[in-house]
Amino acid sequence: MSKKVKGLMQGELRQRYDGVDQCLVVSVRGMSGVENNELRGALLAKDMRLNVVKNSLARRAFAEVGMEGADDLFDGPCAVVVGGDNIVDAAKVVKEWADKLEHLVIKGGYVEGQVLDDQGAIALSKMPNRRELQSRVVGCALSPGSQLAGAIGQAAGYIAGCVKALVEKLEEGQEAA
Repeated sequence: MSKKVKGLMQGELRQRYDGVDQCLVVSVRGMSGVENNELRGALLAKDMRLNVVKNSLARRAFAEVGMEGADDLFDGPCAVVVGGDNIVDAAKVVKEWADKLEHLVIKGGYVEGQVLDDQGAIALSKMPNRRELQSRVVGCALSPGSQLAGAIGQAAGYIAGCVKALVEKLEEGQEAA
């Protein structure tokens, strides 16, 4: 491949990954065309992309966009998964497909300056995503309020029961104690 073509490809990769600070690196060696299309379709449905890259060009492009540490991940045939709401969602989808397809292997990831090995990337897939964490925080914030409302309601119910019993005694003609 000529230097000019490599330069154009590297420029394209640099543009594609400019502004990206998280990605997964996978190996798709041995996947059939049908499996590849199904995987890409599933990723695209969740606003994620899978791009097969030439390692040397990817290393240079990633270094130019500020992801210097990611060059250790590019060994052997590689593809890069980017996109989605966050890296946890991408890791969950890729892990799900890696369990289905024997030829899809998670090699690692890059998250905000940190290089993850294969086990670190798999651990990402087991973490709660942003929406799940937000719902947990909201649940924790609302929990004391609901407990307080329950306690107030319980005391009010007890007082109302006492008043009702007193009213019933007075209606029957008995003296209040």
